[in-house]
Amino acid sequence: MKLVFAGTPEVAVPALDALIASDRHEVAAVVTRPDAPAGRGRHLVASPVARRAEEAGIEVLKPVKPRDEEFLARLREIGPDCCPVVAYGALLPKVALDVPARGWVNLHFSLLPAWRGAAPVQHAILSGDEMTGASTFLIEEGLDSGPVYGVITENVRPTDTSGDLLTRLAFAGSGLLAATMDGIEDGTLQAVPQPAEGITLAPKITVEDAHADWKSPALRVDRVVRGCTPAPGAWTVFRGERLKLIQTALVPDRTGLAPGELAAGKNNVYVGTGSHAVELLWVQPQGKKPMRAADWARGVRIAPGEAVGAADVG
Repeated sequence: MKLVFAGTPEVAVPALDALIASDRHEVAAVVTRPDAPAGRGRHLVASPVARRAEEAGIEVLKPVKPRDEEFLARLREIGPDCCPVVAYGALLPKVALDVPARGWVNLHFSLLPAWRGAAPVQHAILSGDEMTGASTFLIEEGLDSGPVYGVITENVRPTDTSGDLLTRLAFAGSGLLAATMDGIEDGTLQAVPQPAEGITLAPKITVEDAHADWKSPALRVDRVVRGCTPAPGAWTVFRGERLKLIQTALVPDRTGLAPGELAAGKNNVYVGTGSHAVELLWVQPQGKKPMRAADWARGVRIAPGEAVGAADVG
């Protein structure tokens, strides 16, 4: 089939690579979000998908909105049979959905109908799911509600961050998307409607969602840190400044600390929660680079009873 691939971030690149490598399909063009400011200089930078397509000599389309008439005219001119999508980042209007004869097929990083929305991997970790996966489905006007072509499953490991899990799903899902294109092309694959039960929503994680609540149980704090890493980044407040929480560990045998209370030893830093303590492993103070929590604690010289997230304890 002649394909127009739509995607934007790094997580979409493995799927684009898999389709470029296929000897059964032609990636005629790529649709991605417009160049965006990045880095300290806030210079405009092309998306990872755009850069990969340019390396491969593939035409890149960057509509501000996918209903722009100039974009739609070019899409019709290319005449794709199917448009595979991975994390494109914009809603596709019906006028665009109607262009390819075989529709737009999305690779979504959950086992639909669970976790429909922008942040399925983060919500799977935040909710303590032990199993997740990826699905390919035919895009309709509803939110991730179209019929499903195929799925793969993936275990959620106890120490997974959303970045870890998303990376594994991106590579495993690239094979699923390529196989889905093959099955659509040769007529061996039919999309099956999603069940009406088991629908959960996964809206974008906000900065406030990533704020650690030390009164909650340790398990919840650990899930927030893992689910919000690398983005938007879990955080707390220490001495009036934001402290990013990069990595924590559960310490069930460490009790006796009030929620938010710090206890620093030579090589360990513990924080009290609503249950037992968690150990801070890696943090990032405001305006500084990530560092080991023990090094941070030595530098700030934590006082007895001092706390994160609130006024000092005791």
